[in-house]
Amino acid sequence: MNDADVSKQIQQMVRFIRQEAEEKANEISVSAEEEFNIEKLQIVEAEKKKIRQEYERKQKQVEVRKKIEYSMQLNASRIKVLQAQDDLVNAMREAASKDLLNVSHHKFHQHHNYSGLLKGLIVQGLLRLKEPSVLMRCRKEDLHIVESVLDDAKAEYAEKAKVHEPEVVVDTIHLPSGPSHDDPHALSCSGGVVLASRDGKIVFENSLDARLDVAFRGKLPEIRRLLFSQMAA
Repeated sequence: MNDADVSKQIQQMVRFIRQEAEEKANEISVSAEEEFNIEKLQIVEAEKKKIRQEYERKQKQVEVRKKIEYSMQLNASRIKVLQAQDDLVNAMREAASKDLLNVSHHKFHQHHNYSGLLKGLIVQGLLRLKEPSVLMRCRKEDLHIVESVLDDAKAEYAEKAKVHEPEVVVDTIHLPSGPSHDDPHALSCSGGVVLASRDGKIVFENSLDARLDVAFRGKLPEIRRLLFSQMAA
């Protein structure tokens, strides 16, 4: 083999090696690009997932805040409604209390038969205590009426309870007078009586204010139903 053949053969080998190298380089380039694209896609998808998760988290926070705010507003509205209802009920109670003063007012004694009412309250108290000796208090302005009906009250009690007439001592300490415009927060009494056993262990408050409280508490569910049933519906 002469030098020309050797040179030709070497050139063929070089071209073959170069072609293989180019093909290999091309394969590596294609493979690297595919891996890059795959990795880039994975990174993009991972970032998209993070963004979606963050969006969902913030959206849930917004929804929770909306629910909390709605609940707070709803509770505030309910409290306002309940307060308005209580104010109305209390206003009715105050109005009834003011009307109650007319029952014991000296100008309306005959109209409301206050003396008969006091007698009934005394009898009721005696029947509740069932004591042979009783201490009784009344307002100073009612003292003359109480004294005028006391004997009849004792007799009526004795007949109903089938016992001897009890000893009833009218206390020299009196119940407070009616409410005063000068001092509306002072202790007051609209009328009626308070009875107690002589040892003070049993006390029965049968004042007009106490009777109003009992009646009002008993009727309160019905009052609320009549006033607020349409609102609840």
